[in-house]
Amino acid sequence: MRAGAMLEGIRIADMSTVIFGPYATQILADMGADVIKIEPPAGDTARNIGKPAKTRGMGALHLTINRGKRSVDWDVRSEAGRAAVRRLIETSDVFVHNVRLDGVKRLGLDYDAVRAIKPDIVYVHCTGFGQAGPYAPFAAYDDVIQASSGIASLLPRVTDNPAPRYLPMAIADKVSGLTAAYAVLGAIVHKLRTGEGQHVEVPMLESVAAFNLLEHMSGRTTEPRTGPMGYARQVDKERQPFPTRDGHISIAPYVDGNWIKLFEACGHGEILQDPLLADPVSRFKNGSLLNERLRAITPERTTAEWLALCAGISVAAMRVNDLEELIDDPHLKAVDFLRLKQHPTEGGYYEVRPPVTFSARPDPELGPAPLLGEHSETMLGELGAE
Repeated sequence: MRAGAMLEGIRIADMSTVIFGPYATQILADMGADVIKIEPPAGDTARNIGKPAKTRGMGALHLTINRGKRSVDWDVRSEAGRAAVRRLIETSDVFVHNVRLDGVKRLGLDYDAVRAIKPDIVYVHCTGFGQAGPYAPFAAYDDVIQASSGIASLLPRVTDNPAPRYLPMAIADKVSGLTAAYAVLGAIVHKLRTGEGQHVEVPMLESVAAFNLLEHMSGRTTEPRTGPMGYARQVDKERQPFPTRDGHISIAPYVDGNWIKLFEACGHGEILQDPLLADPVSRFKNGSLLNERLRAITPERTTAEWLALCAGISVAAMRVNDLEELIDDPHLKAVDFLRLKQHPTEGGYYEVRPPVTFSARPDPELGPAPLLGEHSETMLGELGAE
């Protein structure tokens, strides 16, 4: 336990796996919660994602998403394992799992059963689909949720390939994990105010659909509809990084005055003499054409030259980083975002620090991601189990 941490004294029994639930509990661990990761004897499957690993079960994803947690490998299919979990729940404020309802009922760990053990428990069910809907019994993974939430339909709108495509990241798991983290915090605040626990359902489809529709409801926001769905600026095929002489750059002259300054500063004020771009109303209507005209001239300069020009006229711009370049990004280095640390078994590894900083608490110092079952025996002793 880290003195001064905001969630100091809050214990979370975490029986979730892969990314969705563990990402949520990682955020809470970063804030000081004592997260006990309940794993099956074979371990969370995420332990073997991101090889090569020096030690079996210590893959890159596990190192990234389970820092500062304690691991117990209790087989909840056995009576001894279930008894250990029940003891842990007695001492916990929050119980998190992503087991489907029929399975968790067979384990005797559904909400009614857990509430009988700890009446004020915050019980968090990380599920694929809301239990009131027809999809409730279906299995869900990131790809399935990207498809059902409309995320997979977005890339065809801005490419020449009409086939749906998944975004190349676990966006559904991560958005759902963020949603679960803020839901847990809200339930904890309620508990601190009233003494009441509650059942919290965090469904992936609803979480990601809400995230997707925030701006893309567009013309379907009102009834009757006023136009198509999809925020026009973001489904514009011309809205993409611009090529430079030596790479690519993002330039975002978001307000009308910035477009004027940009074209004048780079010596192409004539672009704005086009009748389609000659006044603010026309430029607003023809944003795609503005991007097209800018794309035609960005190869005239290097990325560094464009960055200097944009900085001089206060137009937002940044170079396009490749994934491999993030480790050495000068800003991320200056804010100590990626920290090279030493793991007892894995040696040197990079830890991505929590992105949020709080003035009222010290910078968190978390232990490394645990070995499978590393804390099983000490946890049983702490709980007074034989």
